[in-house]
Amino acid sequence: MTDADIDFSDNPEVPPEMFARGILRRNFQPIPPKKQLTLRIDSDVVEWYRKQGRGYQTKINALLRAYMKEHQRNSA
Repeated sequence: MTDADIDFSDNPEVPPEMFARGILRRNFQPIPPKKQLTLRIDSDVVEWYRKQGRGYQTKINALLRAYMKEHQRNSA
């Protein structure tokens, strides 16, 4: 069978825009489940993150995770 013989009709081509939204995860460790909570954050901080666009909560979570991991590393 050659590449030309393969039927891709049920598997559409992935556009570059889809790759641009992808997330790189090293070591493929499972992502812990998210937990919803109420958190009080200064309004200017929240507004600044919201202006960053879609996914601002994910960015805040990533920064908190990096801070946590750095403190875990330093306390070990």
